[in-house]
Amino acid sequence: MFTSIRTRAALLLLLAALGGCSTVQPVASTAKRIVAAILPTPETEAPVPPPSPTLDAYKAEVAQHVMRANSGQTFSGRLPPMLPAIVVVNITVGEDGELQDVVVQRSRDPDASEVALASMRRTGRLPRPSHLLAANMRALTFSETFLFDHQYRFQLRSLAGPQ
Repeated sequence: MFTSIRTRAALLLLLAALGGCSTVQPVASTAKRIVAAILPTPETEAPVPPPSPTLDAYKAEVAQHVMRANSGQTFSGRLPPMLPAIVVVNITVGEDGELQDVVVQRSRDPDASEVALASMRRTGRLPRPSHLLAANMRALTFSETFLFDHQYRFQLRSLAGPQ
């Protein structure tokens, strides 16, 4: 008759408990030794690598890069209560960090749109998104929001504080 290892371990545990031991501690330690002797030792799992950065972390890194490259057209500090212009752009970055495409997704102000597009083109090579790309992907596309003040200076939503 074939029985599984777990069934044998359970039977041995039951026999050890019924064996007339007078205290609980020896039964428990005996049972543990019996189970440990019968059951195979589980293999040690490989260490889990740290989680790769998120898309939000990458967007913040890109936003810092864009702000540094356009320091004359940016502002810092608290956002004005009423933003005169908001421009959302779709950005496509190649696996090597090359800006492949930038397109206005949403805007009501053509001048602000031009500032946003020109600012993205001025940035040069962006941080590499390789940790976010699947095996067969060659580029990453994401959106960023340019928040403008009355002088057409901007902050990027990925870095901006509360309004």
